[in-house]
Amino acid sequence: MAVHDHPHRHPGFRFPSLRGTGTAPAAAATTTATATSAYVFASLRLLTGFVFLWAFLDKAFGLGYATRSGNGWIDGGSPTKGFLSGVAAGPMESTFHDWAGAGWADWLFMLGLLGIGLALVLGIGLRLAAVAGTLMMALMWIAEWPPAKHLSDGSPSMSTNPFAEYHVVYAVVLIALAAVGAGAVWGLGRAWARLPFVSRHRWLL
Repeated sequence: MAVHDHPHRHPGFRFPSLRGTGTAPAAAATTTATATSAYVFASLRLLTGFVFLWAFLDKAFGLGYATRSGNGWIDGGSPTKGFLSGVAAGPMESTFHDWAGAGWADWLFMLGLLGIGLALVLGIGLRLAAVAGTLMMALMWIAEWPPAKHLSDGSPSMSTNPFAEYHVVYAVVLIALAAVGAGAVWGLGRAWARLPFVSRHRWLL
C-alpha cells in the first residue's frame, strides 16, 4: 500500500483481523517506519537538489560564495576554468587542463547542475538524474584524485580518504533516491509517472 493510502479511500478494502495474533503492534510499527522512511528520503532528495541548484545559481550569477561577485557565467566567467585548470593529480590531469574553460564543457557542466537540481527538487526523472549525477561525480572524483598522496609538483595532496570522499557519497545518494522512487512524497513523482510518454518509457522515471 502506498505511503499516503488509507483504508477509508478504498470502500471495498478491509484489513484482515489481527485480534489475538499479537501482530497488530508489529504491523503498525512497520507502517509507521515505512511512512517515516518516505519522508526522510523526500527530505534527503530536496536537500541534495538544493546543493546542485545552489551550485548552478552561484556559478551562473556570481553570488559571492564559491564564485566571486562579477565573475559569474553571465558576466563572462567560466564555471569550469578555475577547477579544471587547477587539477594537479590523476590520470586525466592534462585532459582536464585542455577542457578547462571550453564552451562545451561550461554548457554541459551548468546544464548538468541545473537539470539534476530541478529533477531532485521536483521529484521527477530521478533515474536520469542519478545517471547524469553519478557521471558528473565520477569525473569530479577523477579530477581531485583522492588516491594521490602528493600532487604533480610534489606537495602533499591533503586527501583525507583514498576512495570514500564526498563525490562518492553524492553518487550513492542519487542512486538510492532513484531506487526508492523518492519523488512520490513532496514531489511530482506520481503525476510524472502517469504521463503517457513516461509510462511508455520507464527509464524516464
